[in-house]
Amino acid sequence: MTSPTECLYSESHEWYQIDGDIVTIGITQYAANQLTDITYVEMQPSGSAIDAGSSIGEVESVKTTSDVFCPFPGEVTEVNEAAAGDPALLNRDPHGEGWLVRLKSSDTSAASELMNQAAYDENYPVT
Repeated sequence: MTSPTECLYSESHEWYQIDGDIVTIGITQYAANQLTDITYVEMQPSGSAIDAGSSIGEVESVKTTSDVFCPFPGEVTEVNEAAAGDPALLNRDPHGEGWLVRLKSSDTSAASELMNQAAYDENYPVT
């Protein structure tokens, strides 16, 4: 299984899809597999200001609680309420219906520090 090519990836296992000044953020399939059964999702609400490198929320599983980080500064414009209402959606479809937030950012220069799909999948293969 390969990760989507249109996304960029962090070593902390988030994916970022940049479309102009809107960044859609989620966790990778690798992260979902490592967490196993995801039981709770809480993200910063719409309108929240986010500093580059800060947590935009957390994902809990039967194993652990993990912060979700964002390398871009900006403002949360949308939270995926479906994921909050059905956290298992992140296990089933983390790159699709399981996205977490959308962020409006005027500075996406940190994208140059993220991995492309080939590099991410080489380092973190999903079986």
